[in-house]
Amino acid sequence: MTITFREARARDLSAIVAMLADDDLGRGRESPDDLEHYSLVFGRIEGDVNNSIVVADEDGAAIGCFQITFITGLARRGAMRALIEGVRTHKDHRGKGIGEAMFRHAIEMAKARGCALVQLTSDKARTRAHEFYLRLGFKMTHEGFKLDL
Repeated sequence: MTITFREARARDLSAIVAMLADDDLGRGRESPDDLEHYSLVFGRIEGDVNNSIVVADEDGAAIGCFQITFITGLARRGAMRALIEGVRTHKDHRGKGIGEAMFRHAIEMAKARGCALVQLTSDKARTRAHEFYLRLGFKMTHEGFKLDL
């Protein structure tokens, strides 16, 4: 199995949205039948130099994905940070190290952009994901808060 990483393309959108919707939380939040809406949002992300959707590609097929956003802030002496979100591996490819490879790739992207840290949030219900992040060296240092608008 040879996995490469590349910027997502419009033709990957259906596979990406299907992966986002393929878990207990995603089923309630995503709408894979409404690709027109996702296409509009994808276009905005494509045009943003501080935002990328990356796919793990096997023979031209997207089998994993993540979004990485580069944030400039004044805190930490003006340190850049990378925010990783929407990490998913296609159900037929889980348990093969693809998730870890995606994170390693995202971390290298962050280093290349001069980021001082990589951060992510994870729903409290995703306990297996939390164990995965801890294995990769992430630390649970903050409590997160959200306000639905």
